[in-house]
Amino acid sequence: MRSFDPVAMFAALAHHDVRYVAIGGLAATLHGSPLTTGDLDICPADDRENLERLAGALEELGARLFSDREPDGVPLPADARLLEQAAVWNLVTRFGRLDLSFQPAGTGGYSDLIRDAVTFRVENVEVTTASLADVIRSKQAAGRERDLQALPTLRRLLDRMREDER
Repeated sequence: MRSFDPVAMFAALAHHDVRYVAIGGLAATLHGSPLTTGDLDICPADDRENLERLAGALEELGARLFSDREPDGVPLPADARLLEQAAVWNLVTRFGRLDLSFQPAGTGGYSDLIRDAVTFRVENVEVTTASLADVIRSKQAAGRERDLQALPTLRRLLDRMREDER
């Protein structure tokens, strides 16, 4: 398994001006969740121009298709046309796992998630991140065991954040 370095992935995405919203466990971590994750999940904008920039970032990252049978991945000839052909891409890069989801469970995709997104500065990179409420909404809709187990912690964190805003 490759060493997980989300900062390097964020930097490559920024270098190529990719529009995306960070989702999943790492988004929750940026909001202050104590839960850990070993991959980066993003929801990219799906217009052709953005997909071309995403393909460039994936090339820079050395992205390969991930599967349980091929944990080091298989070659991915990333281009916008190919990226348009699937709703989810599970990838492995030089910096660890990167999953692309164009319509995360319970959401309408990038245009939905960007409305309430927040920006975090991670080292020298600005990272557009799904709101914690949207992370919770998506994890609830996905209904996977690991997501359901995370929900009580994430809901408590959201309650604390809302109390702090008052």
